[in-house]
Amino acid sequence: MEIKVVRKVLDVNEKMAQQNRNFFAGKEVFVLNVMSSPGSGKTATLERTLSYIMPEIKSAVIVGDICTSNDADRLARTGVPVVQVNTDEFGGDCHLAAHVIEKAACNIDLDDIELLIVENVGNLVCPAEFDIGEDARVVVLSVAEGEDKPVKYPLMFRECDAAILNKIDLLPYLDYNIKETIQNIKQIHPEMPIFEISATKDIGFDPWIEWLKGKVHGKQRSENQQRLRD
Repeated sequence: MEIKVVRKVLDVNEKMAQQNRNFFAGKEVFVLNVMSSPGSGKTATLERTLSYIMPEIKSAVIVGDICTSNDADRLARTGVPVVQVNTDEFGGDCHLAAHVIEKAACNIDLDDIELLIVENVGNLVCPAEFDIGEDARVVVLSVAEGEDKPVKYPLMFRECDAAILNKIDLLPYLDYNIKETIQNIKQIHPEMPIFEISATKDIGFDPWIEWLKGKVHGKQRSENQQRLRD
């Protein structure tokens, strides 16, 4: 017997994501979805990023984890509003979906921020499949994870707008070929910008911060121009 799938599994999520996108646009908030495997240094990268962009860009963070508020506690110490989402309350999902972001955002004064960062659950598979209404996606990869991650998890690197290669301060101590990693990323996403940083040593952040500021300010200019046309 043939079974036909009439609706895509992600239809409901995609509709909610578009509602989120329209809502955030109305609030003039740029939404950045940051994804990675566990242990890549995603939280450390965001701590350092916030130190560079605040107070010029008013920001807030939604943090996704299966359990604990460890990462949210660290980011809250930067002084930005932080909302924790623990997915163990609804099955231990390995990603954040659009409806979860919609509910979490209700706990943030969006009229007072320009940038909403979503630190997604640590996973290189599921988060790439779920649109949450973001403006841009970034994947953080550490040099300790090996050169082959981009080709083993191609969807993540195909769907993201930029890649951050973290922990480059460890390169002298690892048997690791950074050129091979970059080649693998470019094989999946040829035009993807790649930022080589060390979050703990504060190395290489200027190009990444310039890219992020350009995205946030670019959206603001675009929306201002649209209002003038309207």
